[in-house]
Amino acid sequence: MIVALAVTRIDFYISQSGRDQERLLLACKIAEKAYKLGNSVYIHTDSSDQTSQIDDLLWTFKDGSFIPHQAGADNCEKPAPVLIGHDKERQHGADVLINLAHEIPACFSQFERVAEVVNEAPETKTQARERYKFYRDRGYELQTHKL
Repeated sequence: MIVALAVTRIDFYISQSGRDQERLLLACKIAEKAYKLGNSVYIHTDSSDQTSQIDDLLWTFKDGSFIPHQAGADNCEKPAPVLIGHDKERQHGADVLINLAHEIPACFSQFERVAEVVNEAPETKTQARERYKFYRDRGYELQTHKL
């Protein structure tokens, strides 16, 4: 019997803005879409400050939107469909990883999809190019979406 392994799909979402706030809002929109499609999501951030920003934005980024989420899930029997974290890589079996960190999380290949959220800020673009090259050199399917 031959078993086909699913390969992680990597999507780069590029905001035309250079503002980090626009990048965070884009991450919220991606999380909302993934959640509405029935996926569980892990948003990987760079810091506790960014985790807090995303946590707040998921409540307010869009009128009438509700995305059940929580920062961390260490003490929960049943974590929310959208988890946010920065201090360690979660492995709760989420379907979609939204990466806001500058580095690629070691556990990225455990997800069906990875969304790399990029903006036009020079440092962010440079780091995103390195991540793109990393994925490409390892044969991952890559898609780029300029928004």
